[in-house]
Amino acid sequence: MLVAMRIVFMGSPEFALPSLRRLIDSEHEVVAVYTQPDRPVGRGRKLAPPPVKLLALEHQLDVRQPPSISDPAVVEEMRGLAPDIGVIAAYGQILRQRVLDVPPLGVLNVHASLLPRWRGAAPIPAAILAGDEETGATIMRVVRELDAGPMIDAVRVPVNAQDTTATLTPRIADAGADRLLDVLGRIVAGDVPAAEQARAEATFAPQIKKTDALIDWARDGADHIWRKVRAYNPWPVAYSYLDGQPLRILECIPLAHHPAADPGTIVSLGDGDTSAQPNAGFAVVAADGVVGVMTVQGAGGNAMAASAYLRGHADIMGKRMSSELTTEAERHKV
Repeated sequence: MLVAMRIVFMGSPEFALPSLRRLIDSEHEVVAVYTQPDRPVGRGRKLAPPPVKLLALEHQLDVRQPPSISDPAVVEEMRGLAPDIGVIAAYGQILRQRVLDVPPLGVLNVHASLLPRWRGAAPIPAAILAGDEETGATIMRVVRELDAGPMIDAVRVPVNAQDTTATLTPRIADAGADRLLDVLGRIVAGDVPAAEQARAEATFAPQIKKTDALIDWARDGADHIWRKVRAYNPWPVAYSYLDGQPLRILECIPLAHHPAADPGTIVSLGDGDTSAQPNAGFAVVAADGVVGVMTVQGAGGNAMAASAYLRGHADIMGKRMSSELTTEAERHKV
């Protein structure tokens, strides 16, 4: 019976860091870390390493960054490492069967949802956007079909009313990492029952596009906008257009009063709402109510309290925010 296993780890973003740390601190041996290639970021487009690479190098681990992990030559190199098992945590590449066949004990995935709900690339924003009261992490065996493998174990994590993707992700990552170590211990002991997923209950969370975060005030209700703002924080950040310029909304809350104004209109807050949300500077009419805006970021500017933004832009009261680049006035001029 195995006591410690040779593990190839595959992960890239910060979500993967707790799982890698647990493995580094365990009795198991991480024989190689596969992560995405360095990518250009920022206005200077300088190459930046994935967070997993930095942690792996800090611990003198063997780091590999193939453009495609399923390349036959890469697969042969992995086979030469003689791993017992593979572990994935948000790696960012689809594994072909030739990769899955390398470790004799297969490949495990730390997936950030309670499968079969929210298979796919963006399960945490999807859970917040849908208004789920809980989500979590599932430890599953990887198969060719996306996030469809047998489930070994799962851990539940509540979604709080103030949670954003930025605040919820590390809690799920930590919970999933702890459960991963527990599952590996059971694999060592030979106790690894797994349950097939109920296909009929599967939902999907595809890769997020920047335009997904655009607010349509005429169609989106106040609660949906509130969830959208939370789901797309820190990326791509919910936004709308004001005077032909994008205005990001980083924090908001649905309010009770219903002013008689068209969707998208910027209005004053009611007295009761002001006392309840002292940082909110203004409100915007939604399809079925109103949203109190608390934190914004103008084009080329820094994030700031909406009250501070309003002091510098007092003329916005009564204007309409739009889901299109041009304003109403600009459209009439065409």
